[in-house]
Amino acid sequence: MTLDATDRRILKATASGLPLTPHPFEEVARWLFLPEGEVIARMAAMQEDGVIRRVAVAPNHYALGMAANGMSVWDLDDARAEELGAQVGALSFVSHCYLRPRALPDWPYNLFAMLHGRTREEVEAKRAEVAALLGDACRSNDILYSTRILKKTGMRLAGEG
Repeated sequence: MTLDATDRRILKATASGLPLTPHPFEEVARWLFLPEGEVIARMAAMQEDGVIRRVAVAPNHYALGMAANGMSVWDLDDARAEELGAQVGALSFVSHCYLRPRALPDWPYNLFAMLHGRTREEVEAKRAEVAALLGDACRSNDILYSTRILKKTGMRLAGEG
């Protein structure tokens, strides 16, 4: 897909996120002096073509009281990893979950799932819940706790701040 000037304006206007209003696309359209339907259609086309990967909420878990956040890592049987990964990703306390290749011999983990809780004890209980779900398909696991919030930003176009 070739981006035209209007597509670039839409991407630039939404790079820091959509406005927190009942009708965010209407607001973006107002900013750009475009019809709302055009903004929606163009964003859908860019998503279909892979220019936009997804439109999603990126909450600040700390502001929501979730101060214990850990990336759990799991060494799963490859034959069951996709099926079980989908089940883990569907859990209400998992914000994102994905499969990645192992980096043997140092890193045997192929499933990553971000767990959130108010305390480490709460997160450890959730980790135990994931371990029970994975059962004997899981050979080992670990968790890497967050120590600070990393800056979350939207897409930036080359050459544009």
